Amino acid sequence: MLTTALVIVFVAAYAAIALEHPLKVNKSATALLAAGLLWTLYATGSGDPQRIGGELGESLMGTAQIVFFLMGAMTIVEVVDSHNGFEVITSRIRTARLSSLLWLVGVVTFFLSAILDNLTTTIVMVSLMRKLLARREDRLFFAGIIVIAANAGGAWTAIGDVTTTMLWIGGQITALQIMKSVFLPAVVSLLVPLAVTALVLRGKPVVAPPESRDEDTVPTTAFERKLMFFLGLGILVAVPAFKTVTHLPPFLGILFGLGILWLVGDLIHRHQDDDYKLRFTLAHALSKIDMSSIMFFVGILLSVATLEHTHVLAGLATWLDHTIGRQDLIVIVIGLVSAVVDNVPLVAASMGMYSLTDFPPDHFLWGFMAYCAGTGGSILVIGSAAGVAAMGMEKIDFFWYVRRISGLALIGYFAGAGVYLLQHHLV
Repeated sequence: MLTTALVIVFVAAYAAIALEHPLKVNKSATALLAAGLLWTLYATGSGDPQRIGGELGESLMGTAQIVFFLMGAMTIVEVVDSHNGFEVITSRIRTARLSSLLWLVGVVTFFLSAILDNLTTTIVMVSLMRKLLARREDRLFFAGIIVIAANAGGAWTAIGDVTTTMLWIGGQITALQIMKSVFLPAVVSLLVPLAVTALVLRGKPVVAPPESRDEDTVPTTAFERKLMFFLGLGILVAVPAFKTVTHLPPFLGILFGLGILWLVGDLIHRHQDDDYKLRFTLAHALSKIDMSSIMFFVGILLSVATLEHTHVLAGLATWLDHTIGRQDLIVIVIGLVSAVVDNVPLVAASMGMYSLTDFPPDHFLWGFMAYCAGTGGSILVIGSAAGVAAMGMEKIDFFWYVRRISGLALIGYFAGAGVYLLQHHLV
């Protein structure tokens, strides 16, 4: 009876999260409500509140590590952005042909997403397209390609996507192995859509940008921009090395790096007026991070934890094994489903379905899940944080994306999945 009630609440919450836009109810509110209801039902229905309290503490520890890591990474990115650090890259993107610009934007987005994260990279690159492209139809098309590139780039590093970060912190993958196993499939999942699109756009010129790019309006010096950009990226890249060397959790490495960035920022602005310094402070950066998304992760991870402790997820894994029978097909289905619903709860559920005892770190299952959950979200505009961000910034219509972008993302998804499977069998 208790298990049935938990499943009903979770499925109802999942449906409300998937239908966030038509319902006009924020998914973070739904996730937090679900977490509260599920743990309340679990505690009152089990008759052993002391044991449940211990399980909640255990789940909270894992959730807190992910949340602290994400908050630290988001804040570092905001500090770099407040110094206009991304101008180091974006100011160098100039070309006269749409096809050339497409390749340039796709490649830059792919690698930038691997270092930052797919959401931040999408926001930076879509903002850049507004300065480079005059026609709205061109901007919409480029926004779709940016979503594909950002999700592909985020899938092959431990810090590029929330789902890979979750798998990394959870111990399912290691930073070096995920790069080795997923990099080539991720590249293919981007190159296939880019090649098809470049053929369509071949020969079309870039229309003069709608506004001039006046570098004199930037309130930071070239030295400050470069220093904060390279220091911020250096800290993010160093976190996996910090974990490998010290064996301490990644969240400590990101907070350590944030402290360094904060110190450097205070030093370079120490002689300036307080009013001028305000926008460069860490407090200002913290006020700009997406706390709604942070609350969503807290709610959904704690919700999924109840299903893990009640062995619902283990039972689901057994059912999938008996029904589908093949791990590769199960993971491909999970990736396709992530186009419809958020990939964070999907991966969180999968982590609870399959134990590290049966599937040790860097097992085929985990690497393939990182690829499929990361890139599968590109198939629909609502399937990833990057897609939702682009949708909001450029007012992308859901069905326009289905007609123009979904097919490209789908062939890229299957091409990359084929490469991953071939690579696995050859090795």
